[in-house]
Order: sequence, then structure tokens, then C-alpha cells
Amino acid sequence: MNLQAADVIDTLTSIKDYIRWAASRFAEHQVFLGHGTATPLDEAAAIVLHTLHQPYDLAESYFDAVLTVPERQAVIDLVIRRIVERKPSAYLTHEAIFAGLSFYVDERVLVPRSPIAELIAERFQPWVDEEQVYNILDLCTGSACIAIACAYAFPDAQVDAVELSADALAVAEINIDKHELAPQVTLYQSDLFKQLPVTPYDIIVSNPPYVSIAEWQSLPAEFHAEPGMGFTGGENGLDLVLRILVDAKDYLAETGILIIEVGSSAETLQTLFPDVPFYWLDFARGGDGVFLLTAQQVQDYHSQFVSALSCPETH
Repeated sequence: MNLQAADVIDTLTSIKDYIRWAASRFAEHQVFLGHGTATPLDEAAAIVLHTLHQPYDLAESYFDAVLTVPERQAVIDLVIRRIVERKPSAYLTHEAIFAGLSFYVDERVLVPRSPIAELIAERFQPWVDEEQVYNILDLCTGSACIAIACAYAFPDAQVDAVELSADALAVAEINIDKHELAPQVTLYQSDLFKQLPVTPYDIIVSNPPYVSIAEWQSLPAEFHAEPGMGFTGGENGLDLVLRILVDAKDYLAETGILIIEVGSSAETLQTLFPDVPFYWLDFARGGDGVFLLTAQQVQDYHSQFVSALSCPETH
């Protein structure tokens, strides 16, 4: 693909020039967004500023700064890769921002983008007494972004992070080391609760694979650059969700809460359990498909969850 790089280098000089140019090219070539940025301009700013080793909140006064020719070429090269390879920009820059924190990412993990970040920033208020949160569990931790963000939000709590994929655990370990949280965040390689010691958790949070196979096959190319294991949750997307609902009762503290992101499978879940009072959370910064249940509710509806899990027609 020819984006006339020579003409660009000769005519565009400033940071804002290259952000505008990149945004126009992303819109022109219809790159798919949804991995942490909402508009071509946001995507362009993320790529340009990362390439220049500048923070995402760079002061506006610097946007007129003139780039060197090698800097211009580096930006152009990354913009072209984003268009041609159809990979989320986080895989090209090896950085994603989640809950205001920087995380290393590559193709071994999903790109962090869950609306659960907003809940963490609010310390899960009003659902818990933050002074009484001692143990937190993050199931299907991936890059460990949720676990690490929880550790920052609750510095006195212990956080356990569970992941089945050895590849994803390697990335999680990179991020735990990066944030110097090894004393507070413990990784477990486990198929959900199987290898986990029975512990009363005040918060169990999970962003598990929840996309149906049919939906996964129809997603844009950018999603297929991510590990399929992190996406697909069986024929209706609920295979892992049902297992979590069944087993969570043995791991929740008496006043604990369970929060699970099910995204596009929310309607399927609510239809499957019409009597269960899932509390569907609202997010000021966008996102949906995240429910909350109290430990008592998990206990009260346990028999329904067990019945659904044991019935092949439901998943």
C-alpha cells in the first residue's frame, strides 16, 4: 500500500500534523477501533505519542513541536503497519492503558479495555466497605490488568490472579514486575477455581471468555489478532460464566460480591435465568454487559446455576 510517505515527510512537520494525518488515513482505510480508543483521532494520538515516547496527556503547547525526519518516518511506518496488518495498536506499541495505568501487552493476551476499570476506580462503591476488603480474586486475569488495578485501589488487600494460559501468565508476570506488586498479587495457573486454595474473597471479579463461536467468527480482523482462547465461551458464550456462577459460592466471603463481564452474552444469560436478579451495572464512560451478584444471591440461586451447567442444551 502506498501512502506517499515521501510527500508526507516533506510537507508535514509537527506532532499535530501527524496525528491529523494518521487519523485521516485510519478513517480512509476503515480500520476497526474498539481496543481502547473510540475514534480515529484517539487512535492516531495514541500511536503518534507512543512512537515519540511522550505521555498521552502531553501538554497542548507541545503539539506544534517539529519532528525530526527519523521521528516522522517512525510514525509513518507504524501507521502503515496499523492499516496493513489490522492489529490493535496495543500490539504494535506493546502498551495499553487501563484504569490510568500502563501495561505491557502482546498477542499472548487480550488488549485491556474492560469497563470494569471504572468500578475499580470507584473502589466498587457502594457495593463494599473498602476498609473491609482483605482478599480479591481476578479470574481469567490475562495481562493481570484488573488484578493490578485492584491492588492499587486496595493497597492493604491481597489479590489472587488466576489464568489457565501459560502464555498469558508470562505477560501477567511482566506486568506484576513492572508495577512492583509481587508481594501483593499472586498468580495461579488454574482452570478457574480448580487449583485455587479455598479462600473467602470479598470481591471476585472476572472478564472471562464470553463470545459465542458464531459471533467470534464474524468479528473484524483486529479481534482475530487476539488469542481466540480469551474470547470464545462455547456455542452460546456462557460455558465459563456458568462454571464461575456454580463454584463462586464456595469462595465468596459472607458479604462478598461477584462481578462478571459477559458483554454481548448478557441477553442470553438473563433469558437463561429469568428469575435471577442480576444487577446490570451502568458506566459513565461507556460499556455494558457487566453484572453484580451478592454472596447471598449466589447462594440463593445456586441450584439454578447447577441445573443449567449440567444441561448441555444451555451451553
